[in-house]
Amino acid sequence: MLINTNKKSLLILISLLLLSSHIYLVTADDAEVDKETPYTYFEGTGNGPKEWGVIDPHWQVCAKGHYQSPIDLLDQRVQILPNLGELHKDYKPAPAVVKNRAHDIAVFWKGDAGKLDINGTDYQLLQVHWHSPSEHSFHGTRYELELHAVHKSASGNLAVIAIVYKYGHPDGFLSRVLQHKSIGKSEIPLGIVNPRDIKFGSRKYYRYVGSLTVPPCTEGVVWTVVKKLRTVSREQVRTLRETVHDGLKGTARPIQPLDGRPVWIYNPRA
Repeated sequence: MLINTNKKSLLILISLLLLSSHIYLVTADDAEVDKETPYTYFEGTGNGPKEWGVIDPHWQVCAKGHYQSPIDLLDQRVQILPNLGELHKDYKPAPAVVKNRAHDIAVFWKGDAGKLDINGTDYQLLQVHWHSPSEHSFHGTRYELELHAVHKSASGNLAVIAIVYKYGHPDGFLSRVLQHKSIGKSEIPLGIVNPRDIKFGSRKYYRYVGSLTVPPCTEGVVWTVVKKLRTVSREQVRTLRETVHDGLKGTARPIQPLDGRPVWIYNPRA
C-alpha cells in the first residue's frame, strides 16, 4: 500500500493517533526501570511478563495497554511511506560509561552525544543497551541480539532506534564495551565514545508507535527499527548473557499484539 503524504501530514497523523487513542505519553518520570527490580523474563516465576502489570500499580499498562512493544514486523501488513525520509542523526563524541543494570548492559553518555530529528523534533541520545534474543521479530523470526538507542525530547518523550543482529562477524562497538571483563553495578568510564561507531545499517526502516519493553511499559514511544540485520559473534552474545542477571535464559519480552496499529516502512527505492 503506497501512501502519498508529506512530513507535515505525517506529524499530524501521528499526533491524532496518540490523542485519539489516549496513549499515555512517556515523560522523564516514566523512564524504564534503571535498577534491579522484582521482575523477570520467565513465566511461572510469579513475576514474569504476564505478571508485570500486577507487580506494581504503576505498571498496569503492561497488561492493559494497546500500544505495547515489541511487535512482529511483517511486510504484508506495513504501509510504505516514502516521505518518512532518511533518519536524521546528528551524533558526536562524548564521555560515556558502561553499567550492569541486572537485566541488561547499558552505555550512558555523560555529555552531549547528539540527537535524532523526527519530524522537526529533536531527541537527545541518552543511552544504548542490548537484549538477547532480539525483542522485535521479522516475519515471525527472532534473531540473536537487539540494540536499543534511547533518545529523549525536551518535553520528555522518548524515541528508540532498534538494530537487530544475527550471528556472524563481531560487532566493533560491542567489542569496545565488552573489553571490561567485569561490568558491575558501578559505572565504568569508557572515555570518549562516538555514537557513530554504532553501525546502523541500511536506510530502510520500520516506524510505529509503541511502548517501553520493560516496566513500566509506558506507551507513546516512537520506534524506528532498522530493516537490515547487522552481525554479532557468538562469543559476544554469550558474554552479554553471562554478565546480566537474566541473561542465560534470555532478556526479551514476548511479542505484543498489534491491535490495529499502523506500521510504516521507509524504502528510498519505493
